[in-house]
Amino acid sequence: MVDRTEAAVLTEHGSPLTLRELPLPEEPEPGAALVRITCATLCGTDVHLWSGQMTFPGMLPMVLGHEMVGEVVAVGPGTTDALGREIAEGDRIGWSESTCGKCHGCTILREPVACEKRGYGFLQRSDVFPYATGGLVRYCYVTPGAAKLLLPDDVKDTWASMSGCAGKTVLRAVARSGGIRPGATVVVQGAGALGVFATAVARISGAGEVITIGGPADRLKTAGRFGATATIPVDGSVEDRVERVKELTGGRGADHVFDFAGGPTVGEEAVAFAAQRGTIAIVGSTGPAPSPVALGTVMGKELTVVGSLNGDIADYHRSVDFFRTFADRLPWDELFSPPVGLSQASRSVKSMSRLGELKAVIDPRLP
Repeated sequence: MVDRTEAAVLTEHGSPLTLRELPLPEEPEPGAALVRITCATLCGTDVHLWSGQMTFPGMLPMVLGHEMVGEVVAVGPGTTDALGREIAEGDRIGWSESTCGKCHGCTILREPVACEKRGYGFLQRSDVFPYATGGLVRYCYVTPGAAKLLLPDDVKDTWASMSGCAGKTVLRAVARSGGIRPGATVVVQGAGALGVFATAVARISGAGEVITIGGPADRLKTAGRFGATATIPVDGSVEDRVERVKELTGGRGADHVFDFAGGPTVGEEAVAFAAQRGTIAIVGSTGPAPSPVALGTVMGKELTVVGSLNGDIADYHRSVDFFRTFADRLPWDELFSPPVGLSQASRSVKSMSRLGELKAVIDPRLP
């Protein structure tokens, strides 16, 4: 049984991650597992946490990373995955957020994303038990409350890892907005990993037109390879973007608008982009800063506006199945940078903060 692990720890917002040794439990608790991480993919939330754009009181020090997969090296009694399948040493698993099972969100709403204590790679300090629960570690402690999933052999580590947040977030947003009608027009706000994946999901779902808005130029080119029928850069004005969407949709607007950008004008633009009786899904807007929205336009167009927060184990399972089903449809591997070890994790986070990488990959087995 491994009793310690190397970890890349965030000790101060905006500063390089610090390589530290963290303790591990002597034995996994019932329902828990100790996993050797084989792949962790960085998410925009990791960048926001690192920079301090997203922060919580008393959160530091912490281990970043909430998209990861690994090989089980030890299990506690009675540890199974979300489908009741026994988890054993040597199995490859992924997992979704830990939940308490006792709060209003868990028991009344029956929504794991509404759990008052949910989270890994978000809320768990690295200097208190169970210490190593984020992805930027050699060995990760997967708590009893985390919803685990045995992974099929034909889904790559990177795909399964991305399913742990980006993939499930997009698929949940599509479901929350009622699905995408075949032949519909879709606007995707944002050309990061979520925006590009959402572009692909929209096209595979049968959208007739998919307009992806974002930057820089290389990301818009990537969006084109993943199904965008048109792209719009964000270096112009709000009015320019609204006018361009009108041109591309024959003046009607988009049936579906998905916010994966979270910029200050996203709400204003989404309402302007949407067609009469269109739907808007707010996914990328975080933090307390208000975003102006023309409520009269929401009323006049009879728009449906929904919020969608991350995803749960059901969405994670659907994302893994999505990659299996459409493995040959698009060049999924283009989403990911070459893997690096923990010693290069700081460089990867900083690169993503500068939009230098779409999806950085950390393999703690590397130097």
